[in-house]
Order: sequence, then C-alpha cells, then structure tokens
Amino acid sequence: MTFRIGNGYDVHRFGDGDHVVLGGVTIPFKRGIVAHSDGDVVIHSLCDALFGAAGLGDIGRHFPDSDPEHKDADSREFLRRAIGLLRAQRFTLVNADMTIVAEAPRVSAYIPSMINNLAADTGSNPGKINVKATTTEGLGFAGRGEGLACYASVLLAVES
Repeated sequence: MTFRIGNGYDVHRFGDGDHVVLGGVTIPFKRGIVAHSDGDVVIHSLCDALFGAAGLGDIGRHFPDSDPEHKDADSREFLRRAIGLLRAQRFTLVNADMTIVAEAPRVSAYIPSMINNLAADTGSNPGKINVKATTTEGLGFAGRGEGLACYASVLLAVES
C-alpha cells in the first residue's frame, strides 16, 4: 500500500438567506451563503483534499462554477462523484478530518449528522470521519461575521 495526504480549504461569504449548509446538513441561520452551488464549505474543502491527495487537481477543475449544471447544486453530489473518481483509480479513504471556522452559527449540535452524511457519501465508517469547529476569537473575516471557512485533511491508501 502507498499512502497519499491531501488538504483542502474553502471559504464563502454570508449573504441573504435563512440557512447555511455544512456537511450536507441544513442549519437555520439569520443569513445565507453567497455561492454558485449550496456553498457547503465542509464538502468543498473535503473534495479539494481528496482531489489533492489523488493528484487530480481541485474542485474547480471538476465542478467549475462557470458550468450552469452546478448552479444551486447539492454539494453531496460533488462528494459522491469525487469518491467515484478516486475509486476508479483504486484509492481508498483512510480518514478525513475537517475544521469549520465560524463565529456563528454554532454547529456542535449538527456535527453528528454531518459525520453520518460524509460517511455515507464516501462509503466509509463514521469512525473514519472527524468534524470539529472553532471560532477566531473575533479576529479576521470569520470573527467579524463576514463568512465561514473549513480546512480538511485526508489520508488515502492506494494499491501499489
């Protein structure tokens, strides 16, 4: 077995709306996300980490925001398609770790549902998926309540 590490990062600004989507979970909130798709920073960063570890570019290469097919798309479909591409090249997800960066909304109550969604979409055991959240203590764009972000790290195994 050969192992490959990847990392991803995604950020979106807040805009009009009444919810955000994180890890495939709709979370009621006083604002929405400005994005071409549903703006799910958890899944977008995870896709980038997966593509990076596999040497397949990034999410924009596979699901460009210039393509009308992706307008208002459910990011869970992006993740399922990304996993399909990795499986075709004999990659297996060993584990994934995501960190949501936001002052609000508070997401801890939604993390178990996010983990279940991500495990289902990657065909993994939920024990291989970790999601956590942090604030920036009022610093930067997240601290000012302008948007939110997510970092992702993955470990892939591939038959050599």
